[in-house]
Amino acid sequence: MRNLLIIPIVLLLSSCNLNRPEALKEGVWRAELQVTETEVLPFNFEVTSRDAFKIFNAEEVIMVTDITYSNDTVVFRAPVFEGYIQAVQKDNTLQGHYIKESLDRVVPFLATFGTTTRFDIETTTPLVNVSGNWETVFSPNSDEDAYIAKGIFNQEGTKVTGTFRTTTGDYRYLEGVMDGNLMKLSAFDGAHAFLFTAEVSDSTMQGTFYSGNHWKEPFTAKRNESYELPNANDLTFLNEGYDALEFTFPNAEGEQISLSDVQFKDKVVVVQIMGTWCPNCLDESKYYAEFYKNNTDKNLEFIALAFEYAKTEEQAFKSINRLKQDVGIPYPILLAQYGTSSKTKAQEKLPMLNHVLSYPTSIFIDKKGKVRKIHTGFNGPATGEKYTEFTTEFTEFIEVLLNEE
Repeated sequence: MRNLLIIPIVLLLSSCNLNRPEALKEGVWRAELQVTETEVLPFNFEVTSRDAFKIFNAEEVIMVTDITYSNDTVVFRAPVFEGYIQAVQKDNTLQGHYIKESLDRVVPFLATFGTTTRFDIETTTPLVNVSGNWETVFSPNSDEDAYIAKGIFNQEGTKVTGTFRTTTGDYRYLEGVMDGNLMKLSAFDGAHAFLFTAEVSDSTMQGTFYSGNHWKEPFTAKRNESYELPNANDLTFLNEGYDALEFTFPNAEGEQISLSDVQFKDKVVVVQIMGTWCPNCLDESKYYAEFYKNNTDKNLEFIALAFEYAKTEEQAFKSINRLKQDVGIPYPILLAQYGTSSKTKAQEKLPMLNHVLSYPTSIFIDKKGKVRKIHTGFNGPATGEKYTEFTTEFTEFIEVLLNEE
């Protein structure tokens, strides 16, 4: 009788294994996002097990463990961000889409197993070396949309890495090639899909920036080793008649939190204007979370105000909670706005500011509740020296505020 019971159980287990969806092949894959009819944005990822793989952008390595299988379909999400890729497995390929539901954006996706290159190149002899600093203007022919930037690049052979810094932050870790006199750079982190192409001479660039398949703009650049962007501490300020910041917004538990609450009384406070969808905000949040954990014995508090494009309050708080969990953020994140990430709408919520120019923006408040400094944007780790410069300045200024009576 016992043997008769064992046979059906074995058959059931065997049946389950037969129906279990096939895992992604372990090894390196080359992925492409189709941003226009003729342009693709490539990136590489390496599958290390059935339930884990790594996305590579220059020095950045993003570990992905949120992977689900259903029949021949696989869905995976990078940490923190809303976007996901849904694709069908067939032989050595994955074909599907990169999807951001809240923004109704869908980008065609294709990946091929065993291809380790990022960009295909026609020549192994670069005609230009782009290493150095580049004074850059995006949308240079538009009075409304033009903005300045600083290109920072390093080239070894045909390989190029670096980023563009703007007054509001950086384009994070870019990786690509110099193919003859054509520079190609890309980055994919789960939130944004960036592709830059440019024809380069010894001293100039003429290029195009693509963000997914929904946006593209031209840019020009010229070599300028001494070029620097405006001081990030001078771009946002309090309107005349204000010396303090005031707000009341809810946390995930529905509690209304204000700067006048007892937990912030007689303390130095850093107010972070951010969004869970924003890669620069993620870099800043990682830094702030670590700094806060290492200084819990001091009269210092952080509080974040999230401006979310999620269509509902529930979806917005879901994104906030995912960010807090994935990064380990110990300080409160309040929902200041949902349904749009409009900076004009954000400024309406904080009318004491001359504008909200950037996500992120940090407001430094002393123990008496007075605004002492406002820092626009964030130079993340991809900017190298600028990131180090920011962290040093941040630490020193916080110490000054903490040492005041």
